Formats: sequence, structure tokens, C-alpha cells
Amino acid sequence: MPPENYRYGGGAAQSLIHPLVALFLIAGLICIVCLPRKYSALPMLWIVLLVPSSQQFCIAGLHFFVLRLIILAGIIRAKADPGISGGRTRDTREIDRAFVACTLAQVIAPILLFREAQALIYQIGYLWDWLGGYILVRWIIQDEQDIYRLLKIMAVLLVPVAVGMCIEQKSMFNIFSMLGGLPNTPEVRMGTIRAQGVFEHSLMAGSFGAVLIPLFYLLWKEGRSKVIASVGLIAASTMVFASHGSTALLGYIGGIGAICLWPLRKRMRQLRFLLVGALVGLQIVMKAPVWFLIARVDLTGGSSSYHRAELVDQFIRHFSQWWFIGTNDNASWGLDMFDVQNQYVNAGLAGGIIGLVFFIATISRGFGAVGNIRKCQARTGHGEWVSWLLGCALFANVVVFFGVNFFDQSRFAYLAIISMIAGYSAATAEARARSKPVAARANAVERMDRIPICSLSVSPLGANCITVEKP
Repeated sequence: MPPENYRYGGGAAQSLIHPLVALFLIAGLICIVCLPRKYSALPMLWIVLLVPSSQQFCIAGLHFFVLRLIILAGIIRAKADPGISGGRTRDTREIDRAFVACTLAQVIAPILLFREAQALIYQIGYLWDWLGGYILVRWIIQDEQDIYRLLKIMAVLLVPVAVGMCIEQKSMFNIFSMLGGLPNTPEVRMGTIRAQGVFEHSLMAGSFGAVLIPLFYLLWKEGRSKVIASVGLIAASTMVFASHGSTALLGYIGGIGAICLWPLRKRMRQLRFLLVGALVGLQIVMKAPVWFLIARVDLTGGSSSYHRAELVDQFIRHFSQWWFIGTNDNASWGLDMFDVQNQYVNAGLAGGIIGLVFFIATISRGFGAVGNIRKCQARTGHGEWVSWLLGCALFANVVVFFGVNFFDQSRFAYLAIISMIAGYSAATAEARARSKPVAARANAVERMDRIPICSLSVSPLGANCITVEKP
């Protein structure tokens, strides 16, 4: 029989906690419990960005990761917080429901597939990580000011991560490995060092930095703090290039390219139809399926882009195996098909067709909310850039999802972007609702000022009515 630590889900067989991490954890728990809600992003982010995700307490075979304890404390605080905002719009409800449905599908399907106690325990941990993390971030981000505050904190905390990845490039030593749970030396592919920093893999590190570029540009564009925004842009860009991966570079280019489409913001429907038409045309003329365009992408000279294309191809060909409750037979589909570095494929393999549909629906409703906010802002002429750049960050996620599967703390970039869109949508709707009574009262006063006033005078010739309009 295999060792106990190699049962379903694997993982460490004993606790792994560095004294400095324990200090971070205690300080983080105290801050979340005692500080006002608006400062809760600080302890969450220093655990996400400065602590390896493998730091954990192992009790009776159960893994209590440091980040999970922070999430638990945050959820308890959120439930006990009487000042939590209840503002929700149709867009936020649809985003929340789609995300919850996707997560539940990816939790329930493996339990039905494996039908063993360890699968249940592992999936509870998955639910804790994803749904718990989403609830925590949604509680922290409730309006536009929360977005800027979180970005400022993130920009500062990314500096040691970026510096560590630069040291990793120069000295072939990962300074975060001293905390435990990470390799001392980075991966080298085709003679190129791929730094990973505090993350579990260089793909996660680079992708995390790439999707944040539009958000730091938002911080700079709105003039909230151009110095801190510049620091964030430099740190995130350093992470992208130090990781030396095509996926991160594509997300980086995708985010910047989306920003450059600003002049076409009112023609996005036509642009989407044009893109779909181009893909259909390529499918007709190409010898291979259109998704094999992924195989032609190699920005670093050592990318496994053909593996990504083959993974999508086998995923489509084996639809009958995974559509119901997912599958664990993907390793038999071909060479290295066990390595599911594609978030869309992973959603299908883990949650079946329901998981995949709701994963795409979460992204779709995110774009829908951004579009609705931008249209309302276009009429007022204020804040249009905010919604556009949130959409650019979501698009960067869409791009990196073709080459990465977030399995460590890097998922918080995606959770933060979805939460920013949902929270900003609710906040703008609430602001419009508050402004309507004020505008209605102002219009009523203006109309009252223009009510005709009749003065009646009596004379031998009869009654005269003189109408005077008040100035």
C-alpha cells in the first residue's frame, strides 16, 4: 500500500511552518479581526504574496494551509460585520451565481467520480480555497475606493517578489525557498532561467503579474497615486519577464492590446463578430483544427505550445468521457496529457459540462457587467476608463487561461478581478440610485419656480388675470 501522504490529493505528511510565517499568520489574524474592513486587504495580501502556499499545519491527515486560516478568519469577520454592504445589481447577482455554480460543480463532480472519503475531504479544501477566497475578496472590495486601496497595497508588496525573482535570475537561487516548501533552484528550459518567486511555478508567477498590468494602469490613469502605480507596473512587468514564459507574455500583450482598443469601445459588438468570422474562416481553410493556432505561439523559444494545442484537441475528442461528471482518465489520452495547464480544460475535467459552462458564464457576465457600467458612464462622461480597464484585466485572464491552471495563490488575481467588477457594478448602481431622488427634487424645485402666478384685480370693467412667471 502507498504511504499515507500519497493517498488521494497527496500533500505533506507533517506540518511545515517557518517561524517567520507563523509570525505573519498571527499578525494577519489579529489584523483581520481588529482592523476596519477597509484595511483587511493588507493581511490577506501579505500572506498571498510573501508566503509560499505550501506552508501548513497537518493535523490528523488534514492540511490547514496558512492562506486557508486567513480565509476562515475573514469569512467569520465578514459574517459578524454589521456594516457590510448589501448593494447588489442584476450583474453582480449573475456573476456571483455563475461563480458559485462553477465552484460547486467542480467540488461535487470529483466526489461522485471517485466515491471515497478522501475525495470528499480534498474537495472540501477546494471549496474552502475558491469559494471561501471569493467571499473574502468580495467582502473586502465593495466600492471604487476599495479597488484603489487594494491595488496600492498589492503594488508595494509585489516589490519584494519582483526583487526576489531578479535575484533568482542572477544567482540561480530562490530566496523564498528559505521559508520552506519551494525548490532552491529555478527551472531551466532551453538554457533560460524561469524564475518563480513565492509561487509554485514560474507560469503562475508570470501570469499573476501579467493580468495586473491593466489594474495598475487604472491606478495611474485615475491619478490616485502615480508613484505607487508606476512601482506596481514595474514590479508586475519584472515578474512577467523574469518568469520567461510565453503564457505570461501573451497575457501581458493581451492586456496592453486591450487597453489600446479604447477608441473602438463603442464598436465591440462588431469586433466580436469579426473575430468569430475570422476563426470560422480559418477553420475552413486550415488543414488542422483552428485551435492548433496555439501550437504556433512561441515567444520565448522553449514553450510547450504544441502540448497546449494537443490538450485542447484531446479534450474535444474525448467529450463523451468528461461531459457528465468529469474524468480522471485524461492521462491516457496521449503524451503528458496528465498536465492540464489550461483553465478551460481543467474546468471541464473537474466539473463536467456544467463546470465548464458556468466557468465561461462567470467570465461572460463579467464582461457584460463591464459593458453595462461603461454605457451608463458614457452618458455621464465620467469614470468610463475605470470599467474599461477592469475589462482589460479580465481579458488578460482570458488569454492566460489558455496556458495555465491556477492551482496556488495565483488564483487570487482572478478572484480579485471578478470581485472588483462585481463590487464596482453594485457601487455605481447604488450611487445612481442615491442621485435619482436628489435629481428629482432639483427638477421639482425648478418646475415649481416656473409655475404661473395669477393676480386677480377687480375694476369697473371686470376682473383681470395677469400671469407672471417667477424668475
